[in-house]
Amino acid sequence: MATLTDIQRLVVKIGSALLVDRGTGALRADWLHSLAADVAEIKAGGTDVILVSSGSIALGRGVLGLPSIELPLEQSQAAAAVGQIRLARAYEEVLAPHGINTAQVLVTLEDSTDRRRYLNSRATLETLLGLGVVPIVNENDTIATDEIRYGDNDRLAAQVAVTVGADCLVLLSDIDGLYTANPVDDPSARRLDHIDRITPEIEAMAGDAGSGLSKGGMKTKLMAAKMATAAGCTMAITEGSPQNPLKRLKKGSAATWFSAQLDPQAARKRWIAAMKPRGEICIDPGAARALGNGKSLLPAGVAAVSGDFDRGDPVAIVDASGTRLGLGLSRYTAAEATAIRGRQSSEIETVLGYPGRAALIHRDDMAL
Repeated sequence: MATLTDIQRLVVKIGSALLVDRGTGALRADWLHSLAADVAEIKAGGTDVILVSSGSIALGRGVLGLPSIELPLEQSQAAAAVGQIRLARAYEEVLAPHGINTAQVLVTLEDSTDRRRYLNSRATLETLLGLGVVPIVNENDTIATDEIRYGDNDRLAAQVAVTVGADCLVLLSDIDGLYTANPVDDPSARRLDHIDRITPEIEAMAGDAGSGLSKGGMKTKLMAAKMATAAGCTMAITEGSPQNPLKRLKKGSAATWFSAQLDPQAARKRWIAAMKPRGEICIDPGAARALGNGKSLLPAGVAAVSGDFDRGDPVAIVDASGTRLGLGLSRYTAAEATAIRGRQSSEIETVLGYPGRAALIHRDDMAL
């Protein structure tokens, strides 16, 4: 049985119903303080934590006195704009006493489908985690329309887990796992404690999107599980409404655990290796040795650049003889890479006229 022990990076999804009292529209402050205590304990054990949190529209709706019905898009976005401030402040206030800094990160579906935005999001989240910060991620409801929406935070959480290479994703839900049928309708339904592989039979158990168990129902949670586990991330669905939900899960509370299919790094390397290169970077022998030792590719080790590629595009990495060494996602355009080839990283701003990243291709964005 999987647990929260011995994990390096954890993503936790928190739904609106857990944060906001449905009757009063007020924040469930005691519950949030208990979650903060759980996060502090997990971080003290050396695990990075990211929270993917709903709640901005629910909080903003109460402040603006909007009715508890389906709102027009403009009113939903207005409520989100008001609620985002309060949501970010709430997390800041409960985590600060534990010595934990927070950051608000707002994203849309476009940020994961566009490789340039994807790499920028990944770099920002990696930097925040490296500084000990707990990022609070939410969909950017103030600008997102149907064309650029995730639409549910289950899949958003899975995408965040994939982006940062998390090894565990927890969906705090209004139900303690996946059942063989909807337990509200079928008293004989039983919870599945552990799922190694999501089969068509398993998917059929989730029913339709309108199951009523949460927004999107269990169907979106299985979609999130397929995305996360394929990228090497274990996932759990557990009931989140009791206080200290993560501590309870760590102690073995009821849940459905989904097994990862690969480790996160191997899954990411496989994803990169399957891409079609848009250009080619020729490197010198010193850089080739550095890559073999697990280092990133710096501009100083680049001998030549060919092709027409943009930031985030895949490029082939070759040695002086033309032998392909691997594939990587470039942090610079072809023109920028040409301008800074052979230069020290400290010279990038002088050459380009604006600051850039030290590595031309980071080791995490490379499959050798």
